[in-house]
Amino acid sequence: MITKISKKLLIGLSLTVCYLSAGTTLTSCKDLLDTDSELVEFQEDNRLNSPTDSVYSVMGIIYKMQIIADRTVLLGELRGDLTTPTNEANADLKAVANFEVTTDNRYNQISDYYAVINNCNYFLATVDTTLERHGRKIFESEYAAVKAFRAWTYLQAALVYGNVPLVTEPLLTEQKAEEAMNQPYSDITTICNYFISDLQPYVDTKVPQYGSIGGLPSEKFFIPVRALLGDLCLWAGRYQEAATFYHDYLTLRTAPITTGINQVRWASETKDFLYTNGSISNSFISPTNNNEFLSFLPMESSEYEGVYSQLENIFNSTRANNYYAQAEPAAALKALSASQNYCMRYQRSDGQTDTLYAPKTNLLDPLMAGDLRLYDAYLMRIENQDQNSKYSSRRQTVRKLFSGGISLYRTNIVYLHFAEALNRAGYPQSAFTVLKHGLYQQTISEQVDSVERAQAGQLLSFDVNTFTIDNTIGIHARGCGNVDADTLYTLPQPLTAGSRADTVAYQQPLVEDLIVTELALETAFEGQRYYDLMRIALRRSDPDYLAKRVSLRNGQRDDALYNRLMDTRNWYLPKP
Repeated sequence: MITKISKKLLIGLSLTVCYLSAGTTLTSCKDLLDTDSELVEFQEDNRLNSPTDSVYSVMGIIYKMQIIADRTVLLGELRGDLTTPTNEANADLKAVANFEVTTDNRYNQISDYYAVINNCNYFLATVDTTLERHGRKIFESEYAAVKAFRAWTYLQAALVYGNVPLVTEPLLTEQKAEEAMNQPYSDITTICNYFISDLQPYVDTKVPQYGSIGGLPSEKFFIPVRALLGDLCLWAGRYQEAATFYHDYLTLRTAPITTGINQVRWASETKDFLYTNGSISNSFISPTNNNEFLSFLPMESSEYEGVYSQLENIFNSTRANNYYAQAEPAAALKALSASQNYCMRYQRSDGQTDTLYAPKTNLLDPLMAGDLRLYDAYLMRIENQDQNSKYSSRRQTVRKLFSGGISLYRTNIVYLHFAEALNRAGYPQSAFTVLKHGLYQQTISEQVDSVERAQAGQLLSFDVNTFTIDNTIGIHARGCGNVDADTLYTLPQPLTAGSRADTVAYQQPLVEDLIVTELALETAFEGQRYYDLMRIALRRSDPDYLAKRVSLRNGQRDDALYNRLMDTRNWYLPKP
Protein backbone atom coordinates (compact mmCIF):
# COMPACT_ATOMS: atom_id res chain seq x y z
CA MET A 1 0.00 0.00 0.00
CA ILE A 2 1.06 3.60 0.50
CA THR A 3 3.38 2.48 3.27
CA LYS A 4 5.63 0.91 0.66
CA ILE A 5 6.63 4.44 -0.36
CA SER A 6 7.62 5.42 3.19
CA LYS A 7 4.90 6.94 5.32
CA LYS A 8 7.39 9.05 7.23
CA LEU A 9 8.48 10.79 4.06
CA LEU A 10 4.88 11.30 2.96
CA ILE A 11 3.97 12.95 6.24
CA GLY A 12 6.99 15.18 5.92
CA LEU A 13 5.93 16.21 2.44
CA SER A 14 2.31 16.87 3.41
CA LEU A 15 1.67 20.54 3.88
CA THR A 16 0.39 22.36 6.88
CA VAL A 17 -2.92 23.90 5.93
CA CYS A 18 -2.32 27.12 7.81
CA TYR A 19 1.33 28.21 7.87
CA LEU A 20 2.30 28.65 11.51
CA SER A 21 5.39 30.45 12.64
CA ALA A 22 6.88 29.40 15.98
CA GLY A 23 4.49 30.05 18.85
CA THR A 24 1.62 31.18 16.58
CA THR A 25 -1.90 29.82 17.00
CA LEU A 26 -4.93 30.31 14.80
CA THR A 27 -8.35 30.65 16.31
CA SER A 28 -10.35 32.10 13.45
CA CYS A 29 -9.62 29.38 10.92
CA LYS A 30 -9.00 26.38 13.14
CA ASP A 31 -12.45 24.88 12.54
CA LEU A 32 -12.09 24.75 8.77
CA LEU A 33 -8.37 24.43 8.36
CA ASP A 34 -6.01 21.74 9.61
CA THR A 35 -3.24 23.21 11.75
CA ASP A 36 -1.42 19.99 12.62
CA SER A 37 1.93 21.16 13.97
CA GLU A 38 3.54 17.79 13.25
CA LEU A 39 3.60 18.55 9.55
CA VAL A 40 6.60 20.25 7.99
CA GLU A 41 6.03 23.96 7.44
CA PHE A 42 7.18 25.00 3.98
CA GLN A 43 8.38 28.46 3.12
CA GLU A 44 6.24 30.28 0.59
CA ASP A 45 9.01 30.27 -2.03
CA ASN A 46 9.58 26.51 -1.86
CA ARG A 47 9.33 24.99 -5.36
CA LEU A 48 8.52 21.45 -6.42
CA ASN A 49 10.93 21.11 -9.30
CA SER A 50 12.22 17.57 -9.30
CA PRO A 51 10.44 14.33 -10.24
CA THR A 52 11.08 12.95 -6.77
CA ASP A 53 9.49 15.97 -5.09
CA SER A 54 6.49 15.70 -7.40
CA VAL A 55 5.90 11.97 -6.91
CA TYR A 56 6.09 12.12 -3.13
CA SER A 57 3.96 15.25 -2.95
CA VAL A 58 1.22 13.64 -5.06
CA MET A 59 1.30 10.52 -2.92
CA GLY A 60 1.20 12.76 0.15
CA ILE A 61 -2.08 14.21 -1.12
CA ILE A 62 -3.44 10.69 -1.51
CA TYR A 63 -2.41 10.05 2.08
CA LYS A 64 -4.49 13.06 3.14
CA MET A 65 -7.45 11.78 1.10
CA GLN A 66 -7.36 8.49 3.01
CA ILE A 67 -8.58 10.37 6.07
CA ILE A 68 -11.91 11.26 4.41
CA ALA A 69 -12.32 7.91 2.62
CA ASP A 70 -14.43 6.01 5.15
CA ARG A 71 -16.70 8.92 5.95
CA THR A 72 -17.35 9.48 2.23
CA VAL A 73 -18.93 6.02 2.17
CA LEU A 74 -20.62 6.22 5.58
CA LEU A 75 -22.19 9.65 5.06
CA GLY A 76 -23.48 8.56 1.67
CA GLU A 77 -24.74 5.18 2.82
CA LEU A 78 -26.14 5.50 6.34
CA ARG A 79 -28.15 8.62 5.50
CA GLY A 80 -29.89 6.85 2.63
CA ASP A 81 -32.63 4.23 2.63
CA LEU A 82 -30.64 1.06 1.93
CA THR A 83 -28.78 0.44 5.19
CA THR A 84 -29.52 1.05 8.83
CA PRO A 85 -27.40 1.04 12.01
CA THR A 86 -27.63 -1.99 14.27
CA ASN A 87 -28.17 -1.75 18.01
CA GLU A 88 -24.42 -2.16 18.44
CA ALA A 89 -23.54 0.84 16.25
CA ASN A 90 -21.60 3.60 17.94
CA ALA A 91 -23.44 6.75 18.89
CA ASP A 92 -21.86 8.80 16.10
CA LEU A 93 -23.06 6.37 13.40
CA LYS A 94 -26.57 6.39 14.83
CA ALA A 95 -26.51 10.19 14.84
CA VAL A 96 -25.47 10.18 11.18
CA ALA A 97 -28.36 7.88 10.24
CA ASN A 98 -30.85 9.97 12.25
CA PHE A 99 -29.59 13.30 10.87
CA GLU A 100 -28.67 14.41 14.39
CA VAL A 101 -24.97 15.05 13.81
CA THR A 102 -23.39 17.59 16.12
CA THR A 103 -20.18 19.52 15.70
CA ASP A 104 -18.26 17.04 17.86
CA ASN A 105 -19.29 13.96 15.85
CA ARG A 106 -16.22 12.06 14.64
CA TYR A 107 -17.58 12.07 11.10
CA ASN A 108 -17.98 15.85 11.08
CA GLN A 109 -14.50 17.24 10.50
CA ILE A 110 -14.56 19.78 7.69
CA SER A 111 -10.89 20.56 8.32
CA ASP A 112 -9.97 17.16 6.84
CA TYR A 113 -11.41 18.19 3.47
CA TYR A 114 -9.46 21.44 3.55
CA ALA A 115 -6.30 19.59 4.46
CA VAL A 116 -6.61 17.84 1.09
CA ILE A 117 -7.61 21.03 -0.68
CA ASN A 118 -4.77 23.11 0.69
CA ASN A 119 -2.25 20.40 -0.14
CA CYS A 120 -3.60 20.48 -3.69
CA ASN A 121 -3.52 24.26 -3.80
CA TYR A 122 0.07 24.31 -2.60
CA PHE A 123 1.15 21.73 -5.16
CA LEU A 124 -0.57 23.58 -8.02
CA ALA A 125 0.96 26.89 -6.96
CA THR A 126 4.52 25.65 -6.50
CA VAL A 127 5.13 22.82 -8.96
CA ASP A 128 7.37 23.96 -11.80
CA THR A 129 5.16 23.40 -14.85
CA THR A 130 7.73 24.88 -17.25
CA LEU A 131 10.20 22.01 -17.00
CA GLU A 132 10.38 19.90 -20.16
CA ARG A 133 12.15 16.75 -21.24
CA HIS A 134 12.12 15.47 -24.82
CA GLY A 135 9.52 18.11 -25.67
CA ARG A 136 7.12 17.00 -22.92
CA LYS A 137 6.24 18.88 -19.77
CA ILE A 138 7.54 16.72 -16.93
CA PHE A 139 4.80 17.46 -14.41
CA GLU A 140 1.82 17.69 -16.76
CA SER A 141 0.24 14.42 -15.57
CA GLU A 142 0.70 15.23 -11.89
CA TYR A 143 -0.69 18.74 -12.38
CA ALA A 144 -3.88 17.41 -13.97
CA ALA A 145 -4.20 14.63 -11.39
CA VAL A 146 -3.98 17.06 -8.50
CA LYS A 147 -6.56 19.34 -10.11
CA ALA A 148 -8.88 16.35 -10.26
CA PHE A 149 -8.20 15.49 -6.61
CA ARG A 150 -9.05 19.05 -5.63
CA ALA A 151 -12.27 19.15 -7.65
CA TRP A 152 -13.42 15.77 -6.32
CA THR A 153 -12.73 16.82 -2.72
CA TYR A 154 -14.58 20.11 -3.18
CA LEU A 155 -17.58 18.23 -4.59
CA GLN A 156 -17.60 15.91 -1.57
CA ALA A 157 -17.34 18.83 0.85
CA ALA A 158 -20.16 20.71 -0.88
CA LEU A 159 -22.39 17.63 -0.80
CA VAL A 160 -21.73 17.11 2.89
CA TYR A 161 -21.98 20.76 4.03
CA GLY A 162 -24.18 22.39 1.37
CA ASN A 163 -21.89 25.40 0.91
CA VAL A 164 -18.21 25.90 1.60
CA PRO A 165 -15.47 28.49 1.09
CA LEU A 166 -14.01 28.22 -2.42
CA VAL A 167 -10.28 28.63 -1.87
CA THR A 168 -7.92 28.00 -4.77
CA GLU A 169 -4.70 29.47 -3.43
CA PRO A 170 -2.58 27.92 -0.66
CA LEU A 171 -3.23 29.38 2.76
CA LEU A 172 0.18 29.87 4.31
CA THR A 173 -0.48 32.79 6.63
CA GLU A 174 -3.04 33.65 9.26
CA GLN A 175 -4.16 36.65 7.24
CA LYS A 176 -4.88 34.54 4.17
CA ALA A 177 -6.82 32.06 6.26
CA GLU A 178 -8.90 34.87 7.78
CA GLU A 179 -9.67 36.26 4.32
CA ALA A 180 -10.74 32.83 3.10
CA MET A 181 -13.06 32.38 6.05
CA ASN A 182 -14.71 35.76 5.58
CA GLN A 183 -15.60 35.35 1.91
CA PRO A 184 -19.13 34.30 0.82
CA TYR A 185 -19.53 30.54 0.73
CA SER A 186 -20.17 28.72 -2.54
CA ASP A 187 -23.02 26.25 -3.04
CA ILE A 188 -22.90 22.96 -4.94
CA THR A 189 -23.79 24.47 -8.31
CA THR A 190 -21.18 27.21 -8.00
CA ILE A 191 -18.53 24.69 -6.97
CA CYS A 192 -19.40 22.44 -9.92
CA ASN A 193 -19.40 25.22 -12.48
CA TYR A 194 -16.03 26.50 -11.28
CA PHE A 195 -14.33 23.13 -11.53
CA ILE A 196 -15.92 22.24 -14.85
CA SER A 197 -14.04 25.19 -16.32
CA ASP A 198 -10.95 24.39 -14.30
CA LEU A 199 -10.73 20.75 -15.45
CA GLN A 200 -11.81 20.93 -19.10
CA PRO A 201 -8.31 21.68 -20.47
CA TYR A 202 -7.05 18.39 -18.98
CA VAL A 203 -9.51 15.86 -20.41
CA ASP A 204 -6.80 14.33 -22.60
CA THR A 205 -3.97 14.42 -20.06
CA LYS A 206 -2.86 10.95 -19.04
CA VAL A 207 -2.74 10.02 -15.38
CA PRO A 208 0.67 9.54 -13.73
CA GLN A 209 2.31 6.15 -14.24
CA TYR A 210 4.12 5.00 -11.11
CA GLY A 211 3.79 1.27 -11.75
CA SER A 212 2.70 -1.16 -9.06
CA ILE A 213 2.63 0.17 -5.50
CA GLY A 214 2.03 -2.33 -2.75
CA GLY A 215 0.85 -4.80 -5.38
CA LEU A 216 -1.81 -2.39 -6.67
CA PRO A 217 -1.92 -0.61 -10.05
CA SER A 218 -1.08 3.00 -9.23
CA GLU A 219 -2.74 4.34 -12.38
CA LYS A 220 -6.07 3.54 -10.68
CA PHE A 221 -5.21 5.79 -7.73
CA PHE A 222 -6.12 8.76 -9.92
CA ILE A 223 -9.52 10.16 -10.85
CA PRO A 224 -10.58 10.00 -14.52
CA VAL A 225 -11.11 13.63 -15.49
CA ARG A 226 -13.87 13.01 -18.06
CA ALA A 227 -15.90 10.93 -15.60
CA LEU A 228 -15.47 13.59 -12.90
CA LEU A 229 -16.54 16.28 -15.35
CA GLY A 230 -19.62 14.20 -16.10
CA ASP A 231 -20.47 14.14 -12.39
CA LEU A 232 -19.88 17.86 -11.98
CA CYS A 233 -22.15 18.60 -14.96
CA LEU A 234 -24.79 16.20 -13.65
CA TRP A 235 -24.92 18.05 -10.33
CA ALA A 236 -24.87 21.43 -12.09
CA GLY A 237 -27.83 20.51 -14.31
CA ARG A 238 -25.76 20.64 -17.51
CA TYR A 239 -27.10 17.35 -18.83
CA GLN A 240 -26.05 17.45 -22.48
CA GLU A 241 -22.50 18.19 -21.39
CA ALA A 242 -22.64 15.50 -18.71
CA ALA A 243 -23.77 12.92 -21.26
CA THR A 244 -20.99 14.02 -23.61
CA PHE A 245 -18.28 13.66 -20.98
CA TYR A 246 -19.55 10.23 -19.89
CA HIS A 247 -19.87 9.03 -23.48
CA ASP A 248 -16.42 10.24 -24.47
CA TYR A 249 -14.90 8.63 -21.39
CA LEU A 250 -16.57 5.27 -21.97
CA THR A 251 -15.85 5.17 -25.70
CA LEU A 252 -12.33 6.59 -25.74
CA ARG A 253 -10.64 4.89 -28.67
CA THR A 254 -7.44 4.08 -26.79
CA ALA A 255 -9.21 2.74 -23.67
CA PRO A 256 -12.90 1.88 -24.27
CA ILE A 257 -14.96 0.66 -21.32
CA THR A 258 -17.78 -1.85 -21.82
CA THR A 259 -20.26 -2.89 -19.17
CA GLY A 260 -18.87 -6.41 -19.13
CA ILE A 261 -21.19 -9.40 -18.82
CA ASN A 262 -20.88 -10.22 -15.11
CA GLN A 263 -24.19 -11.44 -13.75
CA VAL A 264 -25.48 -13.36 -10.79
CA ARG A 265 -28.18 -15.64 -12.17
CA TRP A 266 -30.23 -18.72 -11.56
CA ALA A 267 -28.65 -21.87 -12.96
CA SER A 268 -29.93 -21.97 -16.53
CA GLU A 269 -29.90 -25.74 -16.93
CA THR A 270 -32.61 -26.23 -14.31
CA LYS A 271 -35.92 -24.72 -13.34
CA ASP A 272 -35.99 -25.79 -9.71
CA PHE A 273 -34.37 -22.52 -8.51
CA LEU A 274 -32.11 -24.09 -5.93
CA TYR A 275 -28.79 -22.49 -6.74
CA THR A 276 -27.23 -19.61 -8.63
CA ASN A 277 -24.28 -19.16 -10.94
CA GLY A 278 -21.98 -16.22 -11.49
CA SER A 279 -21.22 -13.32 -9.20
CA ILE A 280 -21.01 -9.56 -9.15
CA SER A 281 -19.29 -9.32 -5.78
CA ASN A 282 -16.26 -11.30 -6.98
CA SER A 283 -15.18 -8.24 -8.95
CA PHE A 284 -14.82 -6.32 -5.66
CA ILE A 285 -12.16 -8.64 -4.28
CA SER A 286 -9.35 -6.93 -6.16
CA PRO A 287 -9.18 -4.06 -8.65
CA THR A 288 -6.13 -5.52 -10.35
CA ASN A 289 -7.58 -8.05 -12.76
CA ASN A 290 -10.98 -6.64 -13.72
CA ASN A 291 -12.32 -3.54 -15.39
CA GLU A 292 -15.00 -2.83 -12.79
CA PHE A 293 -12.77 -0.57 -10.66
CA LEU A 294 -11.89 2.51 -12.67
CA SER A 295 -10.48 4.53 -9.77
CA PHE A 296 -9.99 3.81 -6.09
CA LEU A 297 -8.33 5.36 -3.08
CA PRO A 298 -5.72 2.94 -1.68
CA MET A 299 -5.79 2.34 2.05
CA GLU A 300 -3.21 0.97 4.45
CA SER A 301 -2.96 -2.76 5.12
CA SER A 302 -3.10 -2.35 8.92
CA GLU A 303 -3.77 0.30 11.56
CA TYR A 304 -0.11 0.17 12.53
CA GLU A 305 0.90 1.42 9.08
CA GLY A 306 -1.41 4.41 8.92
CA VAL A 307 -4.96 5.19 7.80
CA TYR A 308 -6.69 1.84 7.75
CA SER A 309 -10.30 1.56 6.55
CA GLN A 310 -12.78 0.65 9.28
CA LEU A 311 -15.59 -0.15 6.84
CA GLU A 312 -15.07 -3.88 7.22
CA ASN A 313 -15.43 -3.58 11.00
CA ILE A 314 -18.60 -1.52 10.54
CA PHE A 315 -20.39 -3.56 7.87
CA ASN A 316 -19.00 -7.02 8.64
CA SER A 317 -18.83 -9.32 11.64
CA THR A 318 -15.15 -9.51 12.52
CA ARG A 319 -13.07 -10.65 15.45
CA ALA A 320 -12.19 -7.01 16.07
CA ASN A 321 -15.84 -6.13 16.76
CA ASN A 322 -16.67 -9.43 18.47
CA TYR A 323 -18.72 -10.20 15.35
CA TYR A 324 -21.18 -7.37 16.07
CA ALA A 325 -21.63 -5.48 12.79
CA GLN A 326 -22.72 -1.86 13.16
CA ALA A 327 -24.78 -1.49 9.97
CA GLU A 328 -26.99 -3.87 8.03
CA PRO A 329 -29.32 -3.91 5.02
CA ALA A 330 -32.47 -1.93 5.70
CA ALA A 331 -35.94 -3.37 5.23
CA ALA A 332 -36.39 -0.97 2.30
CA LEU A 333 -33.45 -2.49 0.41
CA LYS A 334 -34.70 -6.04 0.96
CA ALA A 335 -38.20 -5.06 -0.18
CA LEU A 336 -36.91 -3.22 -3.24
CA SER A 337 -34.73 -6.16 -4.26
CA ALA A 338 -37.56 -8.67 -3.77
CA SER A 339 -39.99 -6.53 -5.80
CA GLN A 340 -37.93 -6.98 -8.98
CA ASN A 341 -38.77 -9.67 -11.53
CA TYR A 342 -36.16 -12.23 -12.54
CA CYS A 343 -36.71 -13.38 -16.13
CA MET A 344 -35.14 -16.57 -17.49
CA ARG A 345 -35.00 -17.55 -21.15
CA TYR A 346 -35.02 -21.35 -21.61
CA GLN A 347 -35.51 -23.98 -24.30
CA ARG A 348 -38.70 -26.02 -24.18
CA SER A 349 -38.87 -29.72 -24.96
CA ASP A 350 -40.17 -28.91 -28.46
CA GLY A 351 -37.03 -26.90 -29.16
CA GLN A 352 -38.73 -23.50 -28.93
CA THR A 353 -37.45 -20.72 -26.71
CA ASP A 354 -39.69 -19.43 -23.95
CA THR A 355 -39.37 -17.26 -20.85
CA LEU A 356 -39.99 -18.07 -17.24
CA TYR A 357 -40.16 -15.79 -14.21
CA ALA A 358 -38.44 -16.96 -11.04
CA PRO A 359 -40.66 -17.55 -8.01
CA LYS A 360 -40.51 -15.22 -5.03
CA THR A 361 -41.55 -17.65 -2.31
CA ASN A 362 -40.41 -21.04 -1.00
CA LEU A 363 -36.79 -20.30 -1.82
CA LEU A 364 -33.80 -21.49 0.21
CA ASP A 365 -33.03 -17.88 1.18
CA PRO A 366 -35.53 -15.00 1.20
CA LEU A 367 -32.88 -12.79 -0.42
CA MET A 368 -33.10 -14.97 -3.53
CA ALA A 369 -36.43 -13.36 -4.37
CA GLY A 370 -36.32 -10.83 -7.20
CA ASP A 371 -32.98 -9.24 -8.05
CA LEU A 372 -30.06 -11.50 -7.10
CA ARG A 373 -27.45 -8.81 -6.47
CA LEU A 374 -28.34 -8.41 -2.80
CA TYR A 375 -28.20 -12.18 -2.28
CA ASP A 376 -24.78 -12.18 -3.96
CA ALA A 377 -23.44 -9.25 -1.94
CA TYR A 378 -24.78 -10.00 1.53
CA LEU A 379 -24.42 -13.08 3.72
CA MET A 380 -25.83 -13.55 7.21
CA ARG A 381 -25.64 -16.78 9.15
CA ILE A 382 -26.26 -17.82 12.74
CA GLU A 383 -23.54 -19.53 14.77
CA ASN A 384 -24.34 -21.05 18.11
CA GLN A 385 -22.77 -19.22 21.03
CA ASP A 386 -22.75 -19.87 24.75
CA GLN A 387 -25.22 -17.56 26.47
CA ASN A 388 -22.35 -15.87 28.29
CA SER A 389 -20.21 -15.46 25.18
CA LYS A 390 -19.02 -11.98 24.31
CA TYR A 391 -19.36 -12.85 20.63
CA SER A 392 -22.45 -12.28 18.51
CA SER A 393 -24.20 -15.30 17.03
CA ARG A 394 -25.18 -13.27 13.96
CA ARG A 395 -22.35 -13.34 11.45
CA GLN A 396 -22.72 -10.80 8.67
CA THR A 397 -20.56 -10.33 5.59
CA VAL A 398 -20.87 -7.66 2.91
CA ARG A 399 -18.89 -8.98 -0.04
CA LYS A 400 -18.60 -5.60 -1.75
CA LEU A 401 -15.86 -4.32 0.56
CA PHE A 402 -12.30 -4.17 -0.79
CA SER A 403 -9.97 -3.82 2.18
CA GLY A 404 -7.16 -2.40 0.06
CA GLY A 405 -9.06 0.66 -1.09
CA ILE A 406 -12.25 2.70 -1.39
CA SER A 407 -13.87 2.76 -4.82
CA LEU A 408 -14.20 6.23 -6.35
CA TYR A 409 -15.32 5.33 -9.88
CA ARG A 410 -16.83 2.05 -11.01
CA THR A 411 -17.79 1.04 -14.54
CA ASN A 412 -21.49 0.35 -14.14
CA ILE A 413 -22.07 3.35 -11.91
CA VAL A 414 -20.63 5.55 -14.67
CA TYR A 415 -23.03 3.87 -17.12
CA LEU A 416 -25.97 4.59 -14.83
CA HIS A 417 -24.93 8.23 -14.48
CA PHE A 418 -24.62 8.33 -18.27
CA ALA A 419 -28.20 7.03 -18.49
CA GLU A 420 -29.34 9.69 -16.02
CA ALA A 421 -27.71 12.43 -18.09
CA LEU A 422 -29.12 11.04 -21.36
CA ASN A 423 -32.62 10.96 -19.94
CA ARG A 424 -32.49 14.51 -18.62
CA ALA A 425 -30.93 15.72 -21.87
CA GLY A 426 -34.07 14.53 -23.66
CA TYR A 427 -33.19 10.97 -24.70
CA PRO A 428 -35.28 8.61 -22.52
CA GLN A 429 -35.22 5.76 -25.05
CA SER A 430 -31.43 5.75 -25.00
CA ALA A 431 -31.37 5.95 -21.21
CA PHE A 432 -33.73 3.00 -20.88
CA THR A 433 -31.63 1.01 -23.33
CA VAL A 434 -28.69 1.34 -20.92
CA LEU A 435 -30.87 -0.37 -18.31
CA LYS A 436 -32.45 -3.13 -20.40
CA HIS A 437 -30.13 -3.96 -23.28
CA GLY A 438 -26.84 -2.09 -23.08
CA LEU A 439 -25.65 0.30 -25.77
CA TYR A 440 -24.10 -1.15 -28.91
CA GLN A 441 -24.98 -0.77 -32.58
CA GLN A 442 -27.69 -3.44 -32.76
CA THR A 443 -29.59 -2.35 -29.65
CA ILE A 444 -29.31 1.32 -30.53
CA SER A 445 -30.81 0.62 -33.96
CA GLU A 446 -33.59 -1.56 -32.54
CA GLN A 447 -34.51 0.26 -29.35
CA VAL A 448 -33.98 3.94 -30.15
CA ASP A 449 -36.11 5.47 -32.90
CA SER A 450 -34.61 7.42 -35.76
CA VAL A 451 -35.70 10.80 -34.39
CA GLU A 452 -33.94 10.31 -31.05
CA ARG A 453 -30.89 8.80 -32.76
CA ALA A 454 -30.60 11.90 -34.90
CA GLN A 455 -31.08 14.23 -31.93
CA ALA A 456 -28.59 12.39 -29.75
CA GLY A 457 -26.01 12.27 -32.53
CA GLN A 458 -22.54 11.36 -31.30
CA LEU A 459 -23.85 10.42 -27.88
CA LEU A 460 -24.97 7.14 -29.45
CA SER A 461 -21.75 6.52 -31.33
CA PHE A 462 -20.33 3.19 -30.14
CA ASP A 463 -17.67 1.44 -32.18
CA VAL A 464 -19.19 -1.63 -33.82
CA ASN A 465 -16.12 -3.77 -33.23
CA THR A 466 -15.56 -2.71 -29.62
CA PHE A 467 -19.08 -2.70 -28.14
CA THR A 468 -20.90 -5.93 -28.90
CA ILE A 469 -23.39 -8.43 -27.53
CA ASP A 470 -20.42 -10.41 -26.22
CA ASN A 471 -19.24 -7.70 -23.80
CA THR A 472 -22.27 -5.49 -23.16
CA ILE A 473 -25.48 -6.07 -21.21
CA GLY A 474 -28.20 -3.93 -19.69
CA ILE A 475 -27.34 -2.99 -16.11
CA HIS A 476 -30.62 -4.47 -14.87
CA ALA A 477 -29.52 -7.84 -16.25
CA ARG A 478 -26.71 -7.98 -13.71
CA GLY A 479 -29.25 -9.26 -11.19
CA CYS A 480 -32.49 -9.92 -13.06
CA GLY A 481 -31.59 -12.46 -15.75
CA ASN A 482 -32.58 -12.19 -19.40
CA VAL A 483 -34.00 -8.70 -19.08
CA ASP A 484 -34.02 -8.20 -22.83
CA ALA A 485 -36.82 -10.83 -22.93
CA ASP A 486 -38.70 -9.43 -19.94
CA THR A 487 -42.09 -8.13 -21.12
CA LEU A 488 -42.76 -6.62 -17.68
CA TYR A 489 -39.72 -4.33 -17.80
CA THR A 490 -40.56 -1.80 -20.49
CA LEU A 491 -40.12 1.84 -21.41
CA PRO A 492 -43.09 3.78 -19.93
CA GLN A 493 -45.59 4.98 -22.53
CA PRO A 494 -48.38 7.54 -22.11
CA LEU A 495 -51.94 6.20 -22.27
CA THR A 496 -52.97 8.71 -24.90
CA ALA A 497 -51.06 9.84 -27.95
CA GLY A 498 -49.59 13.30 -27.89
CA SER A 499 -46.73 15.27 -29.35
CA ARG A 500 -43.23 13.92 -29.18
CA ALA A 501 -42.35 16.60 -26.63
CA ASP A 502 -45.28 15.48 -24.48
CA THR A 503 -44.12 11.86 -24.66
CA VAL A 504 -40.58 12.77 -23.64
CA ALA A 505 -41.88 14.94 -20.79
CA TYR A 506 -44.04 12.01 -19.61
CA GLN A 507 -41.21 9.49 -19.84
CA GLN A 508 -38.39 11.47 -18.25
CA PRO A 509 -39.45 11.32 -14.57
CA LEU A 510 -40.53 7.68 -14.91
CA VAL A 511 -37.29 6.59 -16.54
CA GLU A 512 -35.45 8.59 -13.91
CA ASP A 513 -37.28 6.60 -11.22
CA LEU A 514 -36.17 3.36 -12.92
CA ILE A 515 -32.58 4.65 -12.92
CA VAL A 516 -32.82 5.55 -9.23
CA THR A 517 -34.07 2.04 -8.51
CA GLU A 518 -31.23 0.57 -10.54
CA LEU A 519 -28.71 2.73 -8.71
CA ALA A 520 -30.01 1.26 -5.45
CA LEU A 521 -29.77 -2.34 -6.67
CA GLU A 522 -26.31 -1.78 -8.12
CA THR A 523 -24.64 0.43 -5.51
CA ALA A 524 -25.93 -0.74 -2.11
CA PHE A 525 -23.24 -0.48 0.62
CA GLU A 526 -20.99 1.72 -1.57
CA GLY A 527 -21.90 5.15 -0.19
CA GLN A 528 -23.76 6.47 -3.23
CA ARG A 529 -27.41 6.28 -2.25
CA TYR A 530 -28.01 9.40 -0.18
CA TYR A 531 -26.43 11.65 -2.78
CA ASP A 532 -28.40 10.02 -5.60
CA LEU A 533 -31.63 10.76 -3.73
CA MET A 534 -30.43 14.27 -2.93
CA ARG A 535 -29.57 15.01 -6.56
CA ILE A 536 -33.00 13.95 -7.83
CA ALA A 537 -34.86 15.73 -5.02
CA LEU A 538 -32.97 18.98 -5.68
CA ARG A 539 -33.53 18.62 -9.42
CA ARG A 540 -37.27 18.22 -8.91
CA SER A 541 -37.46 20.80 -6.10
CA ASP A 542 -39.20 18.05 -4.14
CA PRO A 543 -37.81 17.33 -0.65
CA ASP A 544 -40.44 14.61 -0.23
CA TYR A 545 -38.58 12.54 -2.82
CA LEU A 546 -35.73 12.11 -0.36
CA ALA A 547 -37.61 12.44 2.91
CA LYS A 548 -40.18 9.75 2.12
CA ARG A 549 -37.65 7.12 1.09
CA VAL A 550 -35.24 7.70 3.94
CA SER A 551 -37.96 7.81 6.59
CA LEU A 552 -39.31 4.47 5.32
CA ARG A 553 -35.95 2.68 5.41
CA ASN A 554 -36.98 0.41 8.29
CA GLY A 555 -40.34 -0.60 6.87
CA GLN A 556 -42.64 2.01 8.34
CA ARG A 557 -42.38 5.75 8.28
CA ASP A 558 -40.42 7.50 10.99
CA ASP A 559 -42.52 10.66 11.22
CA ALA A 560 -39.93 12.62 13.17
CA LEU A 561 -37.26 11.80 10.59
CA TYR A 562 -39.60 12.61 7.72
CA ASN A 563 -40.45 16.03 9.13
CA ARG A 564 -36.78 16.72 9.79
CA LEU A 565 -35.89 15.93 6.17
CA MET A 566 -38.64 18.03 4.69
CA ASP A 567 -36.43 20.97 5.70
CA THR A 568 -33.52 20.82 3.24
CA ARG A 569 -31.25 22.62 5.70
CA ASN A 570 -31.14 19.37 7.65
CA TRP A 571 -29.71 17.48 4.66
CA TYR A 572 -26.25 18.85 5.45
CA LEU A 573 -23.87 18.50 8.36
CA PRO A 574 -23.44 21.51 10.65
CA LYS A 575 -20.13 23.27 10.24
CA PRO A 576 -17.97 23.25 13.38
